[in-house]
Amino acid sequence: MSPEKNYYEVKGRIREICERIGRNPEEITLIAVSKTFPISKILELNRTGQIDFGENKVQELRNKYNNINLHNGKINWHMIGHLQTNKVKEIIAFIHLIQSVDSLKLAKEIDVNGKKINRLINVLMQVNTSEEEQKHGVSITDAKNLCWEISQLANVKMKGLMTMAVLTEDEELIRENFKALKNLYDELKKDFKDFEYLSMGMTNDYEIALEEGATMLRIGSAIFGERRTNL
Repeated sequence: MSPEKNYYEVKGRIREICERIGRNPEEITLIAVSKTFPISKILELNRTGQIDFGENKVQELRNKYNNINLHNGKINWHMIGHLQTNKVKEIIAFIHLIQSVDSLKLAKEIDVNGKKINRLINVLMQVNTSEEEQKHGVSITDAKNLCWEISQLANVKMKGLMTMAVLTEDEELIRENFKALKNLYDELKKDFKDFEYLSMGMTNDYEIALEEGATMLRIGSAIFGERRTNL
């Protein structure tokens, strides 16, 4: 099926899940993860009204931004992959939300570049809830201190948290990861009033994420199909 048909199926499924668990589907932001897919597929989806798209590599994100000619449409670009400090300047002017801030060093670089163009940059803090060494993200125990440190930066605004659950077929382990992030979110929101996004859940686990309180889903292959190796 085409991305457009897949998209409507995913939107319908999100609606069904929300109705079952008593949540409002309008409160869920769907990020269409377009990494490795061509501009034509992004535009096809954008014409349906989908405006939030996620990329995990700076070069691909920048190239797509520079080469998409929107007439009446709008796109909010989300950086969902690990962001190196020396790459911040390449996306700072147009990025809608950086979802992968996991260190004060990175936050400070975002702040410095935001100041240069007089722009406030919205970010999420990436938390490694699965405690896997190969994954980026701050630990749950260090998250509160990092939030306080980032909150002192004038051109960076913390808007919530992001995580990737452990890759497993064990749904209880996945659920534990999401519960941990939701608990942390609820605790931090008492002090950080700008918190509004809880970004968790991808193609294989977004139903569990919704059940555990996600407000933002990052879904790629369920919409676009199998990943390609290049554009």
